Amino acid sequence: MPLLFSYGTLQQEDVQRATFGRLLQGQPDQLVGYGRTMVPIDDPEVVKTSGKTHHPIIAFSGNDADRVDGTVFEITDAELAQADAYEVAAYKRVAADTAAGQTVWVYVDARFAPA
Repeated sequence: MPLLFSYGTLQQEDVQRATFGRLLQGQPDQLVGYGRTMVPIDDPEVVKTSGKTHHPIIAFSGNDADRVDGTVFEITDAELAQADAYEVAAYKRVAADTAAGQTVWVYVDARFAPA
């Protein structure tokens, strides 16, 4: 089963219910080598679901001292596709490592995604 790292709205219960039809169970962790900022959201469905016009976004820095707090969720392949549909074009899904040594999927700033 895929592991999904969330540092933003996918941690919200209302977003989980709207996106996956259930509440996710997760564990806190940190993503290594990324820094955090915000991105404006103009997709009306995403704004309606999350209740926010700006969402957190992270960019690859490559610096192990940079860390982003979040939650690792175990989801199904179908739920990963649902998460892909929820995220707007500013985000790109990439594989990354957490401080706990897990390889996870995470949505990052598409402009600064690792190669």
